[in-house]
Amino acid sequence: MVSHREVRLHSRLKKPSVRREELVAFALDALARLGLEGEVGIKLCSARTMALFNRRFRGKKGSTDVLSFPDGAPGPEGWPYLGDILIAGPVAQAAAEEAGLPVGVEMKRLVLHGILHLAGFDHETDGGAMLRKERSLRKEWGIP
Repeated sequence: MVSHREVRLHSRLKKPSVRREELVAFALDALARLGLEGEVGIKLCSARTMALFNRRFRGKKGSTDVLSFPDGAPGPEGWPYLGDILIAGPVAQAAAEEAGLPVGVEMKRLVLHGILHLAGFDHETDGGAMLRKERSLRKEWGIP
């Protein structure tokens, strides 16, 4: 069987500056390591946009770093559209600076977190399964 993994990254943000190809390659590797087939959309947005989505979809005030929107419906070519990941660029940049990490590393952490949600993990209800999987994968990549 032929596998199909596709990641589409969209951003109009000038900051933080991220290497798109590196982030897409990372997301594709994460999908492969999790055995997921299909397509994922990643959008880097402003903190203001994230706050609007956080309020609308989670009922929470203020911005957050990452939100995931699982889908699963078949796309036009028959492969599942796994869903969308929304990342607040300025929030990621602030977190990276606070942790003393390059912003690209923080972005990878957030992409992985989002993909795990698209894979069906939920850290609020799974008794730590998502956290263990996330830590294990980060260790494989050498991501703190």
